[in-house]
Amino acid sequence: MLNFKASLGVSRAVAVGATAFLLSGTAAVAQHFPAFQQAVAEGVSGNPGLSEFYRTAKYDDLWTGADDAARRTAFLTALTRAPEHGLPVQRYDVPGLMDAFDTVQSERDRGKLEARMSQTFVQFATDLHSGVLDPSRVDAAIVRVLPRPDVAQLMTGLATAPAAAFIRNLAPSAPEYARLFRSKRDLEVAIAQGGWGPSVPQVRFAPGSSGPAVIALRNRLIAMGYLERSALGSYDGVLQTAVQRFQVNHGIEPDGIAGPATIRALNVSPQDRLRSVIVAMERERWMNIPRGSRHVWVNLTDFYARIVDNDIVTFETKAIVGARSDGKPTPEFSETMKYLEINPDWTLPRSILARSYWGALASGGAQHLQIVDASGRVVPRSAVNFARYTPRNFPFNVRQPPGPSNALGEVKFMFPNPYAIYLHDTPDQHLFNTVDRTHSSGCVRLDDPRDFAYELLSRQSDSPRELYHSILNTGQQTRLYLDDPVPVHLVYRTAFTNVRGELNFRDDIYGRDERIFRALVAEGAVNPAT
Repeated sequence: MLNFKASLGVSRAVAVGATAFLLSGTAAVAQHFPAFQQAVAEGVSGNPGLSEFYRTAKYDDLWTGADDAARRTAFLTALTRAPEHGLPVQRYDVPGLMDAFDTVQSERDRGKLEARMSQTFVQFATDLHSGVLDPSRVDAAIVRVLPRPDVAQLMTGLATAPAAAFIRNLAPSAPEYARLFRSKRDLEVAIAQGGWGPSVPQVRFAPGSSGPAVIALRNRLIAMGYLERSALGSYDGVLQTAVQRFQVNHGIEPDGIAGPATIRALNVSPQDRLRSVIVAMERERWMNIPRGSRHVWVNLTDFYARIVDNDIVTFETKAIVGARSDGKPTPEFSETMKYLEINPDWTLPRSILARSYWGALASGGAQHLQIVDASGRVVPRSAVNFARYTPRNFPFNVRQPPGPSNALGEVKFMFPNPYAIYLHDTPDQHLFNTVDRTHSSGCVRLDDPRDFAYELLSRQSDSPRELYHSILNTGQQTRLYLDDPVPVHLVYRTAFTNVRGELNFRDDIYGRDERIFRALVAEGAVNPAT
C-alpha cells in the first residue's frame, strides 16, 4: 500500500494500489489482464472523444499506474483548488476518487477507476476552460458558442505534456481572468477579516464637513483601498480625490461629491461584490477565444464602445444600449464587422413596427416612412388597405430613407448577425447625457460615430476622414467594406478590471448576472451564503 499524502498535499492518505499488479501499471500489464482494457472501454463508451483517445493509446493507463504519480498528483491537487476558480468541486467528488484508489482489488477495478479519472478530468477541464454553465439556458439573450475543448485532443495533450503546467494552462489566458482571480482572493480575505467596516450614513457631505459620518466615509475608503491610512476628520481635498477614484471605478459621475448614488455604491457589501467577480470569471471562461489583435469591445453595463488594439484601448465613445423593457435588451454575442453603411436607410424590424409605428401608419401618420414591396419599389399609401393586415402578416417592408432625420443617423457599422443588431449613429444626441443609457430598441448607438469610423478606416486609408466624407457628401446609401474585418464583442460585465488591476463595478441592468449567480449556486460552484 502506497501513501501519497505528502506528494498530493491533501488532507488524507491516498492509496493507489492494494495489489502488486496495480502498482506495475504498464501497457504490458493491460495485455496480461484484458479485464483492465475491457473496463476502461466500457467506462468511457459514453464519451466518443475518450473512446477515441484510449483506442489510439491501446488502452495504456494514464492515471492508475506506478509511472502516473506526477499526473495523478497534479490533477488531484488541481481539483482541491477548484473553488479558487469558482468551480463546483462537489461535481468532481474528490473524496470519492480517493476512496476508489483505496479499494482497488482487481484489474477490472483499476480499469473502472482509470475511466472515472478521465471522465472527471474532462469535466473539470471543460469547466475551467470554457465554463460551468450553458449560458443560453440561463438567459436566451446570451447567445455565445462556447469554446469547448476537443476531448481526444485534450487527453492527448495531457498525456504528452508536463501535467501541472498543462492543467494550469486550461484556464483562460486573457489577462482579465488572472486579474479577476486575484480580485476574488482579495475579496475573500477582506470578508474573512470582517469586511469593510460600518456602512456610511446617507447624509449630505460638503467641503469642510466633519463628524461621525465623515469618519465612516474615510474608514470605508481606507478599507477598500481608495485612501491611505489617515486620521483626517474633515471632508477635504484628499477625501474628495479618494471619492473621485471610487466614482470612476463604479461608473458614477466623478465630481468628488459623495452623493446618494456614491453612498449606495460604497455600502454594497464585499460579499455582493464577490458574487459579481465570480460571475465575471464564468463569463470570461465563456469567452476563452481569440478576440482579435484589433477588436471592438462593447460592455453593455458600462455604456461605452471601445476599439482595442493589442489589449490597449485606442478609441472609446459613449454608447446607448437596449432598454430594460421586454424585447429591447441588447443580446450578448460576438461577430465580425465587415462594412460601414454610410447614409443608411432604416428598415423597421417587425417587433418595432408593431410596438411603435403600426398605429400611426394605419391611421395615415408617420409620413417619414415608406411602404416598400419585395422588389424594393415604393408602394403608395393609397394602394394599401391597412385594415386587412396586422404587423405580423403585413406583406410589405417599412423603410425610412437616408437623411438627416433618419433614426440610424449618417452611418451604421455592420457585423451581420441573426439578431439585427448593429452599431449606429443617432439624431437623439441628448440621451448620451444620461447616466443610465438604456434607451434603444436593442441596437447600440454611438455618441461619436464619425471618429469611430475614422479610427476603423485608418488601417486602410491615409486620409480616413476624407474617405468618409467623400461618401457621406453624396447623400447616397453606400457600403464601405473594411479591408480587414474587425471582431465585435457585445459583452456584459458588472465586474471588470482596468490595466492597473483595479476592480470596476457596474449595475446589473438586465438582471442577467443575478440569474447566472443563482445557476452557479445550483451547480454547487459557490456557497449560497456567499
